[in-house]
Amino acid sequence: MSKKAIIFIDANNWYHNLKYSLKPSSIDIKKLSSLVAGNFDLEILEIRWYASMPSRKDDELMYKRQRAFLGHLQKQGVKIITRKLQKLSTKELKRKRQELVESWDLCGVCKPIVDEAFLDIADNQKKEKGIDVWIAIDMVKEAIQKNVDCCVLVSGDADFVPAFNLIKEVGKDVLSVSVSRGYSNELRQKFPYFVLKKEELNNCLKEYGR
Repeated sequence: MSKKAIIFIDANNWYHNLKYSLKPSSIDIKKLSSLVAGNFDLEILEIRWYASMPSRKDDELMYKRQRAFLGHLQKQGVKIITRKLQKLSTKELKRKRQELVESWDLCGVCKPIVDEAFLDIADNQKKEKGIDVWIAIDMVKEAIQKNVDCCVLVSGDADFVPAFNLIKEVGKDVLSVSVSRGYSNELRQKFPYFVLKKEELNNCLKEYGR
């Protein structure tokens, strides 16, 4: 029997790693999901696309292009989750992350792990999207609530290791998917993974991109 899964896509990580091989917008996300599902015998319940949104005031053209692209994904049935891109001080960043974590009302077992993983901030100033935290918490929640058998992450970011550890602890499967560039060794050494090679990506191109 196929395992029920949700695909969580870290759009920022996906874009920056893929752009050296192919134009990211040329990939059909539904085809990519079908490829992953076929290779791992998964029943995909939902595809979620997590992305930061540029400010309309800073770059209206980029904003409109992003909105158009997200609109196309929505028409395909992809669930879109966005957050505004902003630059914050360390103190403000930690406060906002704390508020985000608190808003999810995590259990006593999960909260300390999530706090340790996502509230340890060393940079004096950085761009905060909240996307990585959002994805991690969503994956953990779906696993704890037993809505899925497997959480599939499209990202090569090692920041998701703590979330993967927690998902495994509650008895659910995890899988990361990414191109080879920027794919964390730690993520691949500790958990099941799928490296997308050029020929596989070519099979996921949109029809006009062939």
